Amino acid sequence: MTGLPMTVPADGLPARVRIHEVGARDGLQNEKSAVPTEVKAEFIHRLAAAGLTTIEATSFVHPKWVPQLADAEELMPRLRDLGHVALPVLVPNERGLERALALGATRIAVFGSATETFAARNLNRTVAESLAMFEPVVARAKAAADGPVHVRGYLSMCFGDPWEGPVPVDQVVRVAKALLDLGCDELSLGDTIGVATPGHVRTLLAALDQQGVTTDRIGVHFHDTYGQALSNTLAALQHGVTTVDASAGGLGGCPYAKSATGNLATEDLVWMLDGLGIETGVDLAALTATSVWMAERLGRPSPSRTVRALSPKE
Repeated sequence: MTGLPMTVPADGLPARVRIHEVGARDGLQNEKSAVPTEVKAEFIHRLAAAGLTTIEATSFVHPKWVPQLADAEELMPRLRDLGHVALPVLVPNERGLERALALGATRIAVFGSATETFAARNLNRTVAESLAMFEPVVARAKAAADGPVHVRGYLSMCFGDPWEGPVPVDQVVRVAKALLDLGCDELSLGDTIGVATPGHVRTLLAALDQQGVTTDRIGVHFHDTYGQALSNTLAALQHGVTTVDASAGGLGGCPYAKSATGNLATEDLVWMLDGLGIETGVDLAALTATSVWMAERLGRPSPSRTVRALSPKE
């Protein structure tokens, strides 16, 4: 099996895509048992060595809620030599922000919902109440003593909700604009249960554009539950999006959809982008080797099709 696809560019696509790697946070937080801190640190270093320049490192959610990431204070100092890499961290509230700032975080993310049911179940708040909770977090991040902190707003359930069904586009646009109005620098549109299709993606992006939310402030976060993550990503690229979330080796799953295959695998994304001649700066062989290494630590094979195709066979 060849290690690289044949490069055949297509019209109407960006020259470069920034991959927002979420495996170390979004992927590992779903593990049944905690991964040792030293393994997490080496994983992030290997991802950086493979050429990824944005690697979401951890979460400062209360350890009771996400025990798999309870070692954030131990992990962050082990990453200080990665000054050339952006290492955003998820914070749920002001206390989480304080913990992150104390460790020198310069990029944070907040996690909101486009639907009331998921907001109630995940945040124990209404959508409006969750936005009110984020407001002082964003304000304090922007007024940080060492300079403004970059804030990403995750917006989940943008395409479908397991309790509410299809989510109206105008509802997503309203909450997206509210997050940006709070001061978020970037918005990640999440297909949390993986039900989006390309036409739906294009329609939402067009609606956001009509309301002044331009693609340079948007990232996309697709799950591959129904095998649509790459086709949805391509639709977003055709619309001008240049930031794509992905998880090395396909780490992470969706707890709200049975048989969900979880996050878009970074290797699968890079294979497609390499074939289209779109620059990412990522070495696919090094990334694949990293995911094989991590799969061995987790004791199971990677679900990424590209990792499986490129991995040495026994």
